[in-house]
Amino acid sequence: MSPSHIEEMFRRFAEANPNPTTELEYATPFQLLAAVILSAQATDKGVNLATRRLFLDAGSPAAMAALGEEGLLDYLKTIGLFRTKAKNLAATARIITERHGGQVPQSREELEALPGVGRKTANVVLNTIFGQPTIAVDTHIFRLANRTGLAPGRNVAQVEELLLKVIPKDYRQHAHHWLILHGRYVCKARKPECGNCLIQDLCAYPDSSYRVTLR
Repeated sequence: MSPSHIEEMFRRFAEANPNPTTELEYATPFQLLAAVILSAQATDKGVNLATRRLFLDAGSPAAMAALGEEGLLDYLKTIGLFRTKAKNLAATARIITERHGGQVPQSREELEALPGVGRKTANVVLNTIFGQPTIAVDTHIFRLANRTGLAPGRNVAQVEELLLKVIPKDYRQHAHHWLILHGRYVCKARKPECGNCLIQDLCAYPDSSYRVTLR
């Protein structure tokens, strides 16, 4: 995708949705961190159903640490990999309470040192809470970046690196949410809704190189 097409792509995204945000429900930085940890291999809708009750009863790091791994299981049992997630979330809540004064750390290194937090989760928190122009490449963004020709890559690291290079600076802050929402609701995996796509004329799909890349 050419620089002029990329500029136009994000201009349209911005015009259609000036203030995009996550669909995960949260009231505090820690609640967003917890929700993102739980969202791995789960839908935002499913996570929200679980966290509404969890955050009502234990919405702070201290309260969640007090619940512990076993106490979290009942809240998380409807989410995939819930036992591993309960273990990681309990440990993360304890570390934030004991080492960070109950505050979510603002550096990538400290975030990625928390159980259950990888680069993607750290990027979401850094972008959504702390306003850093990071891009968390999930399956939706990986697919869209390759399919459209925006930032082709064979793995998420390559795609993330290229996205940060090609997306114009003025659009970088919200790019993560524009791309994930477009990938989730329009540029779908099996049946992309090209007829409803506001960037169809800028897109490289269909393209055999996309299909080879994802095999």
